[in-house]
Amino acid sequence: MIKNIAEEIRSRLGKHTPEIAIILGSGLGHLADEIKDPVIIPYAEIKGFPQSSVSGHMGRLIAGKLEDQEVLCMQGRFHIYEGISPSEINKVITVFKLLGIKTLIVTNAAGSLNYELTPGSIMLIKDHINLSGTNPLIGPDDETYGPRFPDMSNAYDLTLRQKLLETAKRLGQNISQGVYLMVSGPTFETPAEIKAFRTLGADAVGMSTVPEVICAVHAGIKVLGLSVITNYGTGMTDKAQSHQETLAQGELAAANLTRLVKTFLGELNHE
Repeated sequence: MIKNIAEEIRSRLGKHTPEIAIILGSGLGHLADEIKDPVIIPYAEIKGFPQSSVSGHMGRLIAGKLEDQEVLCMQGRFHIYEGISPSEINKVITVFKLLGIKTLIVTNAAGSLNYELTPGSIMLIKDHINLSGTNPLIGPDDETYGPRFPDMSNAYDLTLRQKLLETAKRLGQNISQGVYLMVSGPTFETPAEIKAFRTLGADAVGMSTVPEVICAVHAGIKVLGLSVITNYGTGMTDKAQSHQETLAQGELAAANLTRLVKTFLGELNHE
């Protein structure tokens, strides 16, 4: 099944041979609009591929060029709270491996657990805490695709992070590094949970990303992770949480994220 999905996608890529994949989170789909000479493949047209059902996620692959880098962009990701099995997320990342992807850039919308991370800002993920209650690698392991017990000590590649910080500095963007904590959702967190997460040392909380990162590390794909901060965690202010606010704040930060990722990709080309 995995090989069949990879072959179907490859057959539709035409001249494109992407080595960088980008996964876009809630309200962050505009980066895909910057891709030149795009080939668009709706998830619904790929036999055996999961389907996204969340507002703000268009549900399609877009292959093409960003700053002369060949990329494959997921405009819409998959979440455990949609009822999608974590193993399905592993299937997608394994398909990326078979397509020749060597670097994965993951983005998400996240709630701040740190008052210095204000809504509309961008956080570079340096590590994560998995409180989703599951792991996408549970089940039989095919060592053709990765080891049974992958090392997670450099899940968010240090070299890529350092390069991204240098890019942000040149652009005059103030990017903080922090720890991302994942919960399954779909409910927003309680005040007590937010207090506990802050005690654990997390800087941002969300409902995605970690499964993709685990699978990428397993597959030997380097990862760079970026969170757009959309709100403060429940109880940190007197505002109620809403998905509409998540999308709105994601839109506000989208221009900065697009500029940052495009410049970063361009600078990779000149190494």
